[in-house]
Amino acid sequence: MEKLEAWTGMGQDSVLEVRVTLVDSEPEIWRRFELWGSLTLGQVHQVLQAAYGWEDAHLHRFVASDPFAPLQPVDGEFPEVPQWLPGQQCEEPGDRPEEDCSLDQLLELGSGEAFYEYDFGDSWLHQLELVSRRPADENSPPARLIDGARRGPLEDSGGFPGYEEIMDALADPSHPNHAEQSSWVADMTGSAEPIDPAFLDIPAVNRALAGQF
Repeated sequence: MEKLEAWTGMGQDSVLEVRVTLVDSEPEIWRRFELWGSLTLGQVHQVLQAAYGWEDAHLHRFVASDPFAPLQPVDGEFPEVPQWLPGQQCEEPGDRPEEDCSLDQLLELGSGEAFYEYDFGDSWLHQLELVSRRPADENSPPARLIDGARRGPLEDSGGFPGYEEIMDALADPSHPNHAEQSSWVADMTGSAEPIDPAFLDIPAVNRALAGQF
């Protein structure tokens, strides 16, 4: 991934503790970060990609409320629901450039909550929740992973049903798809080493984040 763009200076006095949960994951896949409130949503996207081990290979969006919740009409009409995308992908009336909105601003719009969806086919939907806020100091990095559980699902694994089938096949050498799925996972990860879905390497994530700024 490309290095993050320069800090814009908005919200420069705030470090936000944000919990990010992969919606419908069981066991729960989650991350807890300390993030500058001034990070643009494009920068937050890159942070989340690093934290879940993804390759920025698919479309994504941010929204201030659950994008799959039923809409309620207002005066007989359904309201426009804004979504934040990379500027070059904004085509619809409700589209907003993610480069023009900070994490602080999005969470304020969502009353401390927001959503991030990656890969509209597999639909990896994340809920972002503001836990706390504190003043930044000169030692506050722009992004730091402080806790979490489980590795991110593999790219192109077919959402949770597909990912669970892959993990089942990998865990059982007698499974009819074990060899095929083992080969596919090795191609996806670039390694023949077995993967542990329960393992999250927090220091490795933070090294990746440090390299983005």
